[in-house]
Amino acid sequence: MRRGLLRAGRWSLRFDTRAVLVCAVLAVTAALAMVLAVGTGTYELSPAEVVRTLFGDGPPGAGFVVLDLRLPRAVVAALVGFAMGAAGAVFQSLTRNPLGSPDVIGFGNGASAGALVAIIVLDAGAAQTALGAVLGGLATAAAVYLLAWKRGVHGYRLVLVGIGASSVLGAATSFLFVRADIGKAAQAASWMIGSLNARDWNDVTVVGLGLVALLPVILVCARRLTLLEMGDDTAAALGVPPERTRLVLLSAGTGLTALAVAAAGPIPFVALAAPQLARRVTRASGPGVLPAAWMGAFLLTAADLVTQRVTGSALLPVGVLTGVAGGIYLAWLLTAERRGARL
Repeated sequence: MRRGLLRAGRWSLRFDTRAVLVCAVLAVTAALAMVLAVGTGTYELSPAEVVRTLFGDGPPGAGFVVLDLRLPRAVVAALVGFAMGAAGAVFQSLTRNPLGSPDVIGFGNGASAGALVAIIVLDAGAAQTALGAVLGGLATAAAVYLLAWKRGVHGYRLVLVGIGASSVLGAATSFLFVRADIGKAAQAASWMIGSLNARDWNDVTVVGLGLVALLPVILVCARRLTLLEMGDDTAAALGVPPERTRLVLLSAGTGLTALAVAAAGPIPFVALAAPQLARRVTRASGPGVLPAAWMGAFLLTAADLVTQRVTGSALLPVGVLTGVAGGIYLAWLLTAERRGARL
């Protein structure tokens, strides 16, 4: 593993050269997917025309189409994918389990339930829906954490309790649908699939503020997260308080998940696949938060582009595509884990 070192006075920064290059490639490819997606539609634009429009020199009428209609969707896709990839890396590292992503262990379902209460029961707007998602996610995280506690919280208990909580929350959301009138149920159903349709700059603000507030917390604690992967006793011996660190990271990861869900709905499997794919590409140990985040941004922007190109419109929810691809990936992951256990 080749590492680099930057020094500036008393400060120094160690980094994995391969991981930095992977992040750069993923960022460029995600940006390219965004440009292609913005140019896709009835009013089709070439990549050059999209870029020129972004700089104020596009074809007549392109400014409204690009800046007001299509660009918010593309930016939401990138930011939501980035947030889900980072949150997935945190949870998989905390649980020490490749299945320990927020959409599997119930935290995403908790955010969805909170948002549905805001939409169906309270008839809330975007800001109130985001708040409902955050409160639902944090309440679920607190319940799972307390139920999994037994002289500390260990990964396998967190996963098992989270899967149970996910089932309970799935039943609760089904009950909300049954009790809702047809108009609100239809609105909530389209959102629950995980969709980027009709996203606007308010949705960009929701997930953007979440990243600005919570990503630095995760990055500051990234080294502690690496030590936690070695076990609580080892982390404590090296000066890291295990439960306090786990609680901070759990809260930050849940907040990121909830705000991503508030902006685009519970898009499945991005948080599950992104950290694993990033780890295989970088060939690095440890949580790899930033590579996982950039992988998530690439996966969701690419999925958005594919849904628009395949259907010829933006009507197909991106969650349908990520659900199908994620199911195939999950089957492969379980098969690989079983083969590894036999060796």
